[in-house]
Amino acid sequence: MTGEEGSVSAELVVATPLLLLLLLVAVQAGVWWHATHIAESVAAHALAAARVQDGSAVAGERSGRLVIVQLAGNLLTDPQIVVTRGPADANVEVTGSAMSVIPGLALPVRAEAAGATEPPR
Repeated sequence: MTGEEGSVSAELVVATPLLLLLLLVAVQAGVWWHATHIAESVAAHALAAARVQDGSAVAGERSGRLVIVQLAGNLLTDPQIVVTRGPADANVEVTGSAMSVIPGLALPVRAEAAGATEPPR
């Protein structure tokens, strides 16, 4: 008897949860990254609709909401779109949270887009 009976089991009890936590962190990072890309796409589409010649902030927000419905699913939770359009430029800000894979962790997502508006005819 060497006195080390059961040491592998004790190491496994410690290592397995740490390995699973590491895996969950990697998955959560991927979900956050994908949600950020969705928010960037929403901002780009909303800006495109808001900055055209006859565009408006309402049209930009409507376009952004449509893209959220098409792309986000449950990945982008509580999305908010703020579109402002002035005579010379338009701005879009999209905020929300990435879907939580790790319980209790809500990573914020934010994307912005800005551009000049088309002049009236």
